[in-house]
Amino acid sequence: MAKQSIFGRISTLMKANINALLDQAEDPEKMLDQLVRDYTNNIADAEAAIAETIGNLRLLERDHAEDKQAATEWGNKAIAASRKADELRASGDAVDADKFDNLAKVALQRQISAENEVKTTAPQLAAQNEVVEKLKSGLNGMKFKLEELRAKRSELLARQKTAEAQTKVHDAVKSINVMDPTSDLGRFEEKVRRVEARAAGQQELAASSLDAQFESLDDLGELTEVEARLAALKAGGQPQGQLGS
Repeated sequence: MAKQSIFGRISTLMKANINALLDQAEDPEKMLDQLVRDYTNNIADAEAAIAETIGNLRLLERDHAEDKQAATEWGNKAIAASRKADELRASGDAVDADKFDNLAKVALQRQISAENEVKTTAPQLAAQNEVVEKLKSGLNGMKFKLEELRAKRSELLARQKTAEAQTKVHDAVKSINVMDPTSDLGRFEEKVRRVEARAAGQQELAASSLDAQFESLDDLGELTEVEARLAALKAGGQPQGQLGS
């Protein structure tokens, strides 16, 4: 029952579904810190209760040792009183001899009483020692669990921060993909291509105008030659051919 009462106060914590609690918690880090504090406080309460139990055990051990010592001392007193009675009776002093025999009987009664106390407390001591050992073992287990809880807390917080960092990176990458700068470059490139095409068109148009001018010069040359030949005919001469006679 002692073991049950001491560890009963932490049974709820040990059986709690920590994952469910964390899922419901708005701030998992605060929840984990609270679990560590609660478990640490429970260990402190268990230590105080176990210390009290051990103290009671030591008192019982001391009483047991004192009862054993008292049984031995009363036995020695009974022996001494009996011997003194025998000496007095041998010397003819029967009255005093009876007195010492009576003292020996009283001492024997006290010895028997002390021995009974020793016999009664012996199984109690054995049971109490067993309880204390179990309590110590349970306390060590609690301390080990506390270290596991602290380590798990650190691990979970590290994993949470890593996951948050990965989420931020993922969101940043998504933002970069949505706002792709190469799309702006593409639009600028298209604008450049249009400017280049317009310039090429202007050059082509300019070249066409120059060809037309040269063609006009050729036509002008032909008209000039016609006029010259016509003038020669009117003068009564023969028209000059380009090939000659």
